[in-house]
Amino acid sequence: MSIEIEAQLLERIYNHGESAYPDEGAGLLLGEVLEDRWRITEILPLNNSREEAARHNRYLITADDMMHGEEYAERKGLDVLGVFHSHPDHPDQPSEFDRQWALPWYCYLITSVQAGQAVSSRLWRLAEDRSRFTEVQGVIQDKQTGEV
Repeated sequence: MSIEIEAQLLERIYNHGESAYPDEGAGLLLGEVLEDRWRITEILPLNNSREEAARHNRYLITADDMMHGEEYAERKGLDVLGVFHSHPDHPDQPSEFDRQWALPWYCYLITSVQAGQAVSSRLWRLAEDRSRFTEVQGVIQDKQTGEV
């Protein structure tokens, strides 16, 4: 399985993480499921609803945010494929807290934001038994040229 994302969407995710810094930023990944790959075609940035004292290393997407995201995706003929969030001054890999709160049917794009600058992102899926994350191959596509 691979996950495709357009370069301009990844840039928007980077911008969101940088603007949220030093707190975590988050949002939803929207797109379509194809035979052997997922294609992210839109993002829905959200406010971090976690209490202020914990936002630097935790994010919260509320049930209302999820419902809004599902309705928005449905109107566009898309699915909610997953969640993106930033890790301020930490690596772009899931934490134990991320594993405890993740859902196996979503993908998770985590961006490392170091000293206010987004430096890298990686994609993850939670195992069905919720025991661990596995990194997923990501393909960044240039919308202008169609090149990968």
